[in-house]
Amino acid sequence: MKSTLQALLDTGRPVVADGGMGTMLIALGLPQGESPERWNVEHPERIRQIHHDYIAAGAQIILTNSFGGTRYRLRRSGLAERVAELNRAAAALARAEADAVPQPVVVGGSMGPTGEMLEPYGDLSFDDAAAAFEEQARALVEGGVDVLWIETMADLEEVRAAVEGARRAAPDTPIVTTMTFDSNGRTMMGVSPEKAITTLRGHGVIALGANCGNGPAEIEGVIEKMRAADATIPLVAKANAGLPRIEGGRAVYDATPEVMARYAAHVRDQGAQIIGACCGSTPAHIAAIAAVLRA
Repeated sequence: MKSTLQALLDTGRPVVADGGMGTMLIALGLPQGESPERWNVEHPERIRQIHHDYIAAGAQIILTNSFGGTRYRLRRSGLAERVAELNRAAAALARAEADAVPQPVVVGGSMGPTGEMLEPYGDLSFDDAAAAFEEQARALVEGGVDVLWIETMADLEEVRAAVEGARRAAPDTPIVTTMTFDSNGRTMMGVSPEKAITTLRGHGVIALGANCGNGPAEIEGVIEKMRAADATIPLVAKANAGLPRIEGGRAVYDATPEVMARYAAHVRDQGAQIIGACCGSTPAHIAAIAAVLRA
């Protein structure tokens, strides 16, 4: 059932977001180094199954399989010229699953970092980054997303480029932004939670917060600091399922669904309204989160 993120937020109740996409893709056989976005056209049934399972677990927001959907990420797999095709397909698959259920489910168009460093630290100009995000955002909106979801960012300038690109492509589509605070409570580029919320709310986003990182405890601290800095804007928490360890060449995460349920209750009490999970999480983790938030 189609809805809007604002409608979910207006209820005043916690909103359950989905969990890890990459974790589920790997479990379904995605080879190491393979582009996840390619599966939107080569294995659409597997992508739809992931969305279906997260919705069945209680997710009210599902994110498209398009995290690496800019031309800069896709060119690593020789797919730079297929940005529009792969992002439209990602959006259409999520849209189909959201529309197939009677309860309201919002589709967020996932937009991750380009993987390049912006000037002056790297070679990517602001204008080129914004153009890449514009290209991706346009395709996601054409495919049917309800909101553009800029996530896992470390650099405020890249966030600005992503927001700029999204606005050029779809000025009326709401935007959510989240950053990753994985370096002693700051992003890799040294951005604090307080600096992030002060800057991001100036972009006119509908919600903002944190995702990925080093597990629940870190994001709990980030949410606490963000809420202290701003008492009004809706906050997003999507923590990894603990810290990974490598077993058999694969990352294994140690946080059980019960651990993630406790994290969900904590960040809710600290002021987050949109709560889900990230790397290492599965529909079982989201089911536990949904259960505690709706209790």
